[in-house]
Amino acid sequence: MSESLGLCPPGKMESSEQQQLCVFGTGDLGRSLGQRLLQTGFKVVYGSRRPDSCGPLPYGAQVRSHMEAAQAARLVFICVHRENYSFLESLASQLTGKVLVDVSNNRKKGLYPEANAEFLQRMLPGSYVIKCFNTLSSWSLQNGPSDACRQVHLCGNNADAKQAVAEVATKLGFIVLDRGSLSAAGELEDFPLQLFPEWRLPLRVALSLITFFFFYLLSRDVIFAYVTQGTDISFRIMVSLANKVFPIVALIMLALCYLPGVMAAFLQLHRGTKYSRFPDWLDRWMLCRKQLGLVALALAFLHVLYTLIIPIRYYVRYRIGQSIIKQIQENQTAKFDTTLAWRSDSYYSMGILGFAFFVLLGISSLPSVSNALSWREFHFIQSKLGYLTLFLCTLHTYLYGWDRFLKPTTYKWNTPPGYLLCLVVPTVVLLLRLLILLPCLDRTLTRIRQGWERSQSDEQKTLLA
Repeated sequence: MSESLGLCPPGKMESSEQQQLCVFGTGDLGRSLGQRLLQTGFKVVYGSRRPDSCGPLPYGAQVRSHMEAAQAARLVFICVHRENYSFLESLASQLTGKVLVDVSNNRKKGLYPEANAEFLQRMLPGSYVIKCFNTLSSWSLQNGPSDACRQVHLCGNNADAKQAVAEVATKLGFIVLDRGSLSAAGELEDFPLQLFPEWRLPLRVALSLITFFFFYLLSRDVIFAYVTQGTDISFRIMVSLANKVFPIVALIMLALCYLPGVMAAFLQLHRGTKYSRFPDWLDRWMLCRKQLGLVALALAFLHVLYTLIIPIRYYVRYRIGQSIIKQIQENQTAKFDTTLAWRSDSYYSMGILGFAFFVLLGISSLPSVSNALSWREFHFIQSKLGYLTLFLCTLHTYLYGWDRFLKPTTYKWNTPPGYLLCLVVPTVVLLLRLLILLPCLDRTLTRIRQGWERSQSDEQKTLLA
């Protein structure tokens, strides 16, 4: 940092073994941050209102009064809540020219008219306030950066101050993302308050589909039997009905992961360029494909678990026992049906293979795995193997239905069975994908994605031809 801030020039900063940092606040976050700084080699001094009774601190750290701690370091971490900032005004002279790293967050959005960091900068105009480390938890700081939380966001008005904080964060093992001036502090403070923002749409889609198919199958399977035959089979809701709903929704959501890509391809073919923006709804859809796929994988896991318990269900064991007794009483033996054997084995085989590739897709989406893959490898797994997974799972469902769609008894209350409804979206996606693979379309789409644009003269030639 420049000497105008009272710090060392760039490239001449003190080594981490000699540099002393100050931490205001001895709560969970302050202690975790101090422990991580000490493990990295920094010297740490805590500032506390009660230096003699502030509780256990990380081994090797010093504890002093706020004034003494502020005088001992050039970079100060403010690990206290905004409502406790008042004591900092009395330290204005000790903090002048120093870098203050605000790591505070609020309990909810819109609690204050301005961001905490901006408020702190206005309170201490002689200091250089930087917003950083507030997007990390105490666990992340104490245990070091992991694959899921390597990044820290940083913003501030002074480039040298940001550089000093970025160097500390880098030595701690984090990747620093500069978000610009201190006006971005409000956005950074709202970030930890968000609850699964990227998962909301996929979860809403999953919940809507589960609700629809649950009541749809409930009316066709349970209520229909009670109304027409007077039979109470409501016990099937717990396992049988659930084991129909989950795979249906999983297959539809897997198809929804690939449908926006197909739609985008046809949109580019229609426009003749890749430089025209997609509609906002298509952009949002494409950005949440990973979450759609992971929710679908979770539902597929439930389908597998429910299927595994089928042999131990009381209802199934009762039916098998009754069938054996009936054959003994009638002195008859059921003949082995080779066609049925082929169908059932093929059905299970496609299901196992589809689920195995589905799991592979989920594993490759993990940050620790995707970071180890090249773009070509990642694209091959998520695209080529992804469509293969969709094909196997769709074929699994077709084999399950077999020729049932030809039987009038399948259409209870003149409604199609659930497995037929769930085949619509994946079948459309696979057919559209096959259409794109036609040489004439594939060549044109490849050229468009390489930067070629269809001009008006090209369109006229196409019309004349």
